[in-house]
Amino acid sequence: QVQLVESGGGLVQAGGSLRLSCAASGRTFSRYVMGWFRQAPGKEREFVAFISASGSSTRYADSVKGRFTITRDNAKNTVYLQMNNLKPEDTAVYFCAAGNMYSLGSSDYAYWGQGTQVTVSS
Repeated sequence: QVQLVESGGGLVQAGGSLRLSCAASGRTFSRYVMGWFRQAPGKEREFVAFISASGSSTRYADSVKGRFTITRDNAKNTVYLQMNNLKPEDTAVYFCAAGNMYSLGSSDYAYWGQGTQVTVSS
């Protein structure tokens, strides 16, 4: 089992940057595909990015491609989401998740963090 704790959210102006972190407990972190999802008020949870267990493969939602970067440090049991050129439409609660397959679907991820709020002002 994996426990996930996100941090790094906050309030930022449009065009600014934030880096989210997701710290995982347990010794099996390096075996999991890690994903970031987000959920804005009144909307469904949506895929943002995932990274393979080794870190060699990544995939992004079209809405964040070229602005967000997902990385991981398996020695530190941590996955990151660097968010640049933030836009008001990026405002959401951001969740990290762990799963066993490359997937854009939230139902394919077994473990979830509690989320961290990101608010981008215009």
